[in-house]
Parts: sequence; structure tokens; C-alpha cells
Amino acid sequence: MADLTDAQLNALQNLAKKKLGGETPFINISAARALVELGLAERSREGWDITAEGSSVLAKLAGPPR
Repeated sequence: MADLTDAQLNALQNLAKKKLGGETPFINISAARALVELGLAERSREGWDITAEGSSVLAKLAGPPR
């Protein structure tokens, strides 16, 4: 997996919050498009949604539970 930029990581985290029903701030369009190309997000009628692969990447970045 290629390293994510800060903007891409922030967008991915915001999409994870959106999936859980939380309020999300503006999603950087450029970052979201890059996430789509990486298979970490997908375009939807409501904007963008995190994919299972995107959720997996976030879980790996968070590390093991403490």
C-alpha cells in the first residue's frame, strides 16, 4: 500500500466517521478521488463512502488494541 498523504488520511478518517453515522466536515475532493483510485473509497449518491479495504487500512494504521 502506498503511503497516504495527510489529506488522504484525513479524508479516509472522515469517511469512516460518516459510515458510523457521525458528522463529517468537508471532504477534500482531490484526496477522495485519489482514495477511489486506490480502492479505499467509492463514489456514491451522497458523495464518497469508505470501502472495506479502506476500513482495513485504517485498522492497520491504528495498530493493535491496547
